[in-house]
Amino acid sequence: MQVGTAESEPGRLVTGWLDVTDLPTGTPERLPVLVAEGEDGGEGPTLWITAGIHGNEVTGLAVAQDVMTDDLPNEIRGTVVCLPTLNPAGLRRNARTSYYDDEDPNRYFPDADEESTRPPSVQQLIDERVYDAFVDSADALVDLHTAHVGSMPFAIRDRVLYGEQRTESAARDLADDLETLVTAFGLPVVNEYAAEEYTEQRLQHSAAGAALNDAGVPAFTAELGGHAVVEERAREAGVEGLRNVMRELGVLAGDPDPSAVDVESPVDFPVKRAVHPHTEVPGIVRHRVESGDVVAEGDVIADVCTPHGDRKTTVEADHDGYVLGRMHGVAAYENDALASMAVRDDDDLVVAREPEQSSAGDAGERDVSEDRT
Repeated sequence: MQVGTAESEPGRLVTGWLDVTDLPTGTPERLPVLVAEGEDGGEGPTLWITAGIHGNEVTGLAVAQDVMTDDLPNEIRGTVVCLPTLNPAGLRRNARTSYYDDEDPNRYFPDADEESTRPPSVQQLIDERVYDAFVDSADALVDLHTAHVGSMPFAIRDRVLYGEQRTESAARDLADDLETLVTAFGLPVVNEYAAEEYTEQRLQHSAAGAALNDAGVPAFTAELGGHAVVEERAREAGVEGLRNVMRELGVLAGDPDPSAVDVESPVDFPVKRAVHPHTEVPGIVRHRVESGDVVAEGDVIADVCTPHGDRKTTVEADHDGYVLGRMHGVAAYENDALASMAVRDDDDLVVAREPEQSSAGDAGERDVSEDRT
């Protein structure tokens, strides 16, 4: 396997670079690449690990680096490919976005169900080139991120969409494959937003969303604590989680041990991501909860105060669930969200791309998961 300048060799960890665009200064923007190939010459599954598409989410970068050890090729069957930073421009300035495109860089991966008459931005071109690098070889993909300040670690499981890209039956098979991987990883599993909000937020254009819903590759996002600094507990959990995924795929010998990750869900019911509650009253926020706290609908999670410290209002949870993390800062405007939550989820994990779409074994529908093989 060759990814950019990194050409795999049996029993070795090789490094190189993937050029993704040219900068105005005349130098290439290039992504670091590591490829570990088993002594079998890559005869086995291929796992892709990506990280750092948000430049300040550095625990993911550390996990990606630390899992790719010199000993790994001697342990594995197949191949592990790692791109530890997808956004070197953001990394250089310790920022979420790059300086050549200040939009979210994780919203430009391909989606065959959408077309645009506008020429692609440089970030879209970069994302498409990363996608092209993994789409034909990946049997699974894990994208490493971090979340809000003080966030607990968790894994996001995307909804699997069906329609023109795949039948409902194929989508359920893909969802089952994803279930085994995200469970093996070992972090608490939080389902992605409900389908309508999922597409409104363009999450099918994220790295994991495009791998899953465009390419049909089982893929998920790991949120490894907060941003800006490497959090050691989350780093350890991420490395062990990736090795669990390798075991589940058969890249590493043995069975996955999710309990070794040592981060448990605070509740025993299915949950999905929700950004809530919101405050209708502007002011200074004084949270009453921290990440990992379990809340019930109606529980007060924060006070909103005047600058002098007088309480203006209280803000209650809208749903049962638990706190993933609190929003950055304490100055809140009207309708600002105060927390990121994991709330009870009774929705199907497999949904039609368009609400009116039927399930169908329509002869015109293409099963991307089969095409990939």
